[in-house]
Amino acid sequence: MRLVLLIVFLFVTIALIGVVLIQRSEGGGLGIGSSQGMGAFMGGRGTANLLTRTTAVLATIFFALSLTLALLGHSSGGGGLLAPPPPAATAPAKPAPAPAGPVVPTK
Repeated sequence: MRLVLLIVFLFVTIALIGVVLIQRSEGGGLGIGSSQGMGAFMGGRGTANLLTRTTAVLATIFFALSLTLALLGHSSGGGGLLAPPPPAATAPAKPAPAPAGPVVPTK
């Protein structure tokens, strides 16, 4: 399930970036620098635009998927960057016992 959500998240992210880049600048962002002032920011022609609505829908889906993936990652108990290291496996093995008497090399 997490893999499917990640793939959908990737497509939504790419679509959101594309829709934002396609949008036309209205000159100055938030109406600053125009003679109309801030009163024209939310009025008229730009609010019902298809790209504006698409951006809002994609942003909502992006936000919901982000929260869902974060909750799934937290509940699965998967380690993260700040997770403590796993415990050591076992103590090292004991060395082999030494021979009882002197060892004589044979040819």
